[in-house]
Amino acid sequence: MAKLVLIRHGESTANQQHIFTGWNDVPLTEQGKLEAREAGKRLQQLKLSFTAAHTSYLKRAIQSENIVLDSINQLWISQYKTWRLNERHYGALRGRKKPVVREEVGEVRFMQWRRSFTAVPPLLDDVTTKRRYARIGIQEPRAESLKMAYDRLLPYWQDQLAPRLLQHENQLIVAHGSSLRALIKYLENLSDVAIDGVEVPNAQPIVYTLDDQLQIADKQILQ
Repeated sequence: MAKLVLIRHGESTANQQHIFTGWNDVPLTEQGKLEAREAGKRLQQLKLSFTAAHTSYLKRAIQSENIVLDSINQLWISQYKTWRLNERHYGALRGRKKPVVREEVGEVRFMQWRRSFTAVPPLLDDVTTKRRYARIGIQEPRAESLKMAYDRLLPYWQDQLAPRLLQHENQLIVAHGSSLRALIKYLENLSDVAIDGVEVPNAQPIVYTLDDQLQIADKQILQ
């Protein structure tokens, strides 16, 4: 058996202002830092030891991971950053206030863009790829559906996460609402429709116990 813990980052400045964020790089609020600290305290009660922690290239997740690891006295473990755990790219919606977009396009279209597995938000006209992606040969997308985020995440699961879990090594992932929803869809074998209703709150650890075939033996949410 191995433990896989998923945590969405604490409140970011964009969360606070109800703004579509995606690959925009925003920090945690003070409340978000407190949330990450509290998530770590709840996790500490389980007395789990991790061999590695994984996060995205975005500072709100990186900051949260560091706070969580500090709270459980495991800052010394290996930490891996990957663009494959980034939030999904919201395209031309990024930087826009969600209530304004909802008013413009209506509730149905708004919720398709937010929750549907296959709906792609409006595309950016063009993108300028940042150095963090250019150095590894990644072109920043113009927009992504959740399915596109799912497809880019799975190779990381197969190459980096599953092998460690099969060796009974507990793993911690601190990432984003959409990238974690994509992984939850895979782990729980959810349909394209069922994933629409899955919400991952900020800073609430989800603890999976996985058997030797990486099937879920137990799931616990530390609220």
